[in-house]
Amino acid sequence: MQLHNDEYFMQHALKEAQLAYEADEVPVGAIVVLNNTIIARAHNQVELLNDSTAHAEILALTSAYSSLGAKYLPDATLYVTVEPCIMCCGALYWGKIGKVVYGASDEKNGYKHLTNTNWPFHPKTELVSGILEADCSFLMKSFFRSKR
Repeated sequence: MQLHNDEYFMQHALKEAQLAYEADEVPVGAIVVLNNTIIARAHNQVELLNDSTAHAEILALTSAYSSLGAKYLPDATLYVTVEPCIMCCGALYWGKIGKVVYGASDEKNGYKHLTNTNWPFHPKTELVSGILEADCSFLMKSFFRSKR
């Protein structure tokens, strides 16, 4: 079995973000990986579902829990194209996710910019940022530029 790196999995999250973009949703994509295998994938569906909580991270976590029959993911990694918001950090905290990898920072809605703490995740969660940051950022900027 070939071991994949963070860039490989972030490419898959970017494919989900592209689906969101094409559906006129804020282009955020997320995947959950366990044992080098993608077990869940999602993209923002806030507009489609008329649900402000339908963020890519939340939907991917829900799918992963369902596929595993588990409520915690201590051995899994979430790849998301944009820095998680506070709501998604809460979900990641309670899910005890093992690792979070994100691409672009979010200066308006990301957890680093809206909290007094730089660590809203479970104490055992590992964090990696900046993976394919330029690609992730470009998709977001393109989306919002098209809205102006």
